[in-house]
Amino acid sequence: MLDDENKRVDKQEIDIVTAGDTALTRICGRIDIDSSPALRDRFLALFEAPYAKVVSIDLSAVTHIDSSGVATLIEALRIARSQNIEVRLQGLEGRLLRLFQSTGILSLFNGNAPTNTQSGWKVV
Repeated sequence: MLDDENKRVDKQEIDIVTAGDTALTRICGRIDIDSSPALRDRFLALFEAPYAKVVSIDLSAVTHIDSSGVATLIEALRIARSQNIEVRLQGLEGRLLRLFQSTGILSLFNGNAPTNTQSGWKVV
């Protein structure tokens, strides 16, 4: 998508679905310096909710991530751990997967755990 000045604009969408004490956060679009604050706010609200014990972050629809986006994910992990919440990454492929592997960030998260997407999830 292009704006009036022919600059690329990707709208970020953040969907959070819960089932019991587990939450799936699906991020679509760009995670960059402009969108990171909104993502951080959504994570903070999710971690404050009493039901979140395991949070899976699906990055399969992320089109771009910059250093502020990576920092936001690491900050979310730090905050979650301080509240005894497990954070998992999923949907990493191609360039994103190589970035997270080569920087060692992937080893901080549990990116291989399956996430239940069957009935029982409710949108928050």
